[in-house]
Amino acid sequence: MNRCAWPTKDLDIAYHDTEWGVPLHDDRALFELLILEGAQAGLSWSTILKKRENYRAAFDNFDAEKIARYGDRKVQQLLANAGIVRNRLKVAATIRNAKALLAVQKEFGTFDKYIWQFVSGKPIQNARRSLKDIPARSGESDAMSKDLLQRGFKFVGSTICYAFMQAAGMVNDHTVDCFRYAQLFRK
Repeated sequence: MNRCAWPTKDLDIAYHDTEWGVPLHDDRALFELLILEGAQAGLSWSTILKKRENYRAAFDNFDAEKIARYGDRKVQQLLANAGIVRNRLKVAATIRNAKALLAVQKEFGTFDKYIWQFVSGKPIQNARRSLKDIPARSGESDAMSKDLLQRGFKFVGSTICYAFMQAAGMVNDHTVDCFRYAQLFRK
């Protein structure tokens, strides 16, 4: 069975085979992905996948309403938690992003409706032949990043947004020889 070349460890393979690139429309799950992609900046995705359950526990299963109310005491607990990336800026960004997400939900009804507008509501079907054909960003991720930043989100540069779009199934960047490509084509 052929798959994309990037997953080489068991956890990465399981993630690739079951989650990566599957169109996601749940606000909580989309928020989780956005936060984890930001946490990954400067690190490997494998590192974040290993810590994902710790993140869920530390950040109240990515309940934006709870996270938006975090104060100094909770921040100190998070910075002492070895199960997550203990970066003060990334922790602060998670809290800021929860507040920004709540504002987006108030304006658009759901984060899903807002975020999927950047791909006109349906996945972009690419036809990449190899990893080297996959860009780090796109016009859509540039637009998403710009808008998120204007709304007060942090750790949402275009490269992070493109990785988020891939993970959330907004773009199908499985290589054409990968068994998941055809499964997710036009989903």
